[in-house]
Amino acid sequence: MTREDLHIIPTDLLDQYKDVVSEEALFTAFNQLEDAELSTTEFSFYTSVASVYSSKIEGEHIELDSYIKHKRFNIEFQPDYTRKIDDLYLAYQFASDNKPNKNTFEEMHTLLAKHIVSTSWLGRYRNQNMFVTTKDGRIEYVAATPFEVPSEMDKLYADLEILLNTDFTISETFFFASMLHLVFVKIHPWNDGNGRSARLFEKWFLAQKLGNKAWFVQSEKYYYTQHETYYNNIRALGLEYPDLDYSKALPFLLMLPKSVQGGI
Repeated sequence: MTREDLHIIPTDLLDQYKDVVSEEALFTAFNQLEDAELSTTEFSFYTSVASVYSSKIEGEHIELDSYIKHKRFNIEFQPDYTRKIDDLYLAYQFASDNKPNKNTFEEMHTLLAKHIVSTSWLGRYRNQNMFVTTKDGRIEYVAATPFEVPSEMDKLYADLEILLNTDFTISETFFFASMLHLVFVKIHPWNDGNGRSARLFEKWFLAQKLGNKAWFVQSEKYYYTQHETYYNNIRALGLEYPDLDYSKALPFLLMLPKSVQGGI
């Protein structure tokens, strides 16, 4: 693969990224990851962590301890308390058993968004303009137009296929995982469930390239604990899709290795 082969994933920051991220330190930290003692053949502790914290980023009010009691020990809660997290948990399980591509990604969205969007929009691109707003109603980002979404997503899936079939170092793998996350969330193809999808996409790619140990990365928890920084780093690229400046993406790209290393 040459950088010119890619259709939508920017690579201009790759060399700078590799200067900052220590290949040896990241490799060591990643290989020290282990599954939790609480995990069983029927229950994954780290899938629960991912599902809870990715949902909490989106404003869901649920605590990890309560969800583990529900999922691991079958303690009942009100269905509304766990339903969306259960859906996301199933989406992570689905991803762990399948290769990411256009069809499986759309199927993943039908799982995670089952109780978020209407049935008719599960796994389907939106047909209206999308504005990301602040809590006080100000527009902070204007996503790709609905007319652009299909072609932009086709470019992203084409790049994904190239990336999956290219050998990378571990730092390069982390770079492209974060870029897939960022480019996807900037396209914002679904009516809802974009953030959850983007964070799963990132880890799905890591697992395809680095094996099942990638599912132990607590990136969603890190993004939640740093959620203001997370959103600021996404916001830094610009207000409107045609004007995005990916030269400002390095702070965002460095968050994923930090979630493994605890700092760079």
